[in-house]
Amino acid sequence: MDLFDKLEGRPGPLGAFTSDGYGYYTFPKLEGPIGPEMKFNGKDMVVWSVNDYLSVGNHPHIREVDKKAAEQYGFSNPMGARLMTGNSNEHEALERELSDFMHKPKSLLLNYGYQGIMSVIHALVDRNDFLIYDELSHACIVDGKQLAMAEKSVFKHNDMESLEKQLKRAVSKMKPNSSILVVTEGVFGMTGDLGKLREIIALKEKYPFRLLVDDAHGFGTLGHDGSGAGTQLGCHDGIDIYFGTFAKAVALIGAFIATEPRVIEFLKANTRSQIFAKSLPTALVISARERLKLIRQNPQWREKLWENTRKLREGLINIGYNVLPSESPVTPVLTAGSTDLCQTIMREMREEHGVFVSGVAYPVVPKGVVLIRLIPMAGHTDAHIEKTLAAFEAIKPIALKKPAFEENVTV
Repeated sequence: MDLFDKLEGRPGPLGAFTSDGYGYYTFPKLEGPIGPEMKFNGKDMVVWSVNDYLSVGNHPHIREVDKKAAEQYGFSNPMGARLMTGNSNEHEALERELSDFMHKPKSLLLNYGYQGIMSVIHALVDRNDFLIYDELSHACIVDGKQLAMAEKSVFKHNDMESLEKQLKRAVSKMKPNSSILVVTEGVFGMTGDLGKLREIIALKEKYPFRLLVDDAHGFGTLGHDGSGAGTQLGCHDGIDIYFGTFAKAVALIGAFIATEPRVIEFLKANTRSQIFAKSLPTALVISARERLKLIRQNPQWREKLWENTRKLREGLINIGYNVLPSESPVTPVLTAGSTDLCQTIMREMREEHGVFVSGVAYPVVPKGVVLIRLIPMAGHTDAHIEKTLAAFEAIKPIALKKPAFEENVTV
């Protein structure tokens, strides 16, 4: 059978939606400077679908830094992978600053978060090892698992009894040269709940394993200084390998690993997505350094983010919506319904109320569930929140026409 004919016949679980809803429900074009107010289809919108948590992306100082860095270096410099001709003093300085911020001895820059963590997982374990991961892990972890040669097993979401069962199984099958890697998330991006890091780390007293935490949504937003979910939960030192991305709080491309020097040295020589790919452009690295500096100097941004999160969440609950008990700024609103209802909510909010929200239905979440995920930013004002709550109040006859119910939401 011709490959292209076969592809046409199996579009995948999201294929129908990407075609039919293109430009509106999928691949929408938000225009204008990144922020809580943008344009969609020529209309002004209050936006709750942008991951610029601390509103740093369009900060005037950052825009000026970006401009000067681009003028000085362009976007080609440096050419080549870090291992060959793509290294610079700026790259190494950012790694040192990330290590200091994360309270870890050494860091390694990654070109992209998704590719980076896939490649890191692939590099860390071999065919003699065991890889155990949370069932709600992000797609990048699942794809990294697919690449890894280790024996894989999954534990039920945040279920320590299930994890311990998999650990016992792995230990019983270990050879002298076997190791165990457990992978979870600091913040689960769709539901907003935190990984049970304290409880997982406590299991190290009984089982020999290392812990890798993907803290994409926690980096910059959680902890007294923004150093993530481990700091928030008081167990940061128990995280053996910390992964953070710039794509959320830093509002930029790139990511990093923070861990022990010996692990960083290994990853420098074995992380294939970095060895065989172009280094991050110097202009982006300069921008990342300045963004990290501003985040450290302005803890009030994080405080404002949390203030906005609480106001939005409490307001939604007060008017009758089922908001998952998120422990992060991610604010998931659940209702019962189908893809049609999900699309209706998005359309009504955008067209009738000037509020841009994004939602998902099956197959991203279980059948019968609609999840509207709101991402607060430090730049949102009380007026933005009030307008959004008024819009949710207005669409209640549509959104809540069936009893809302809670269910364990899959990613």
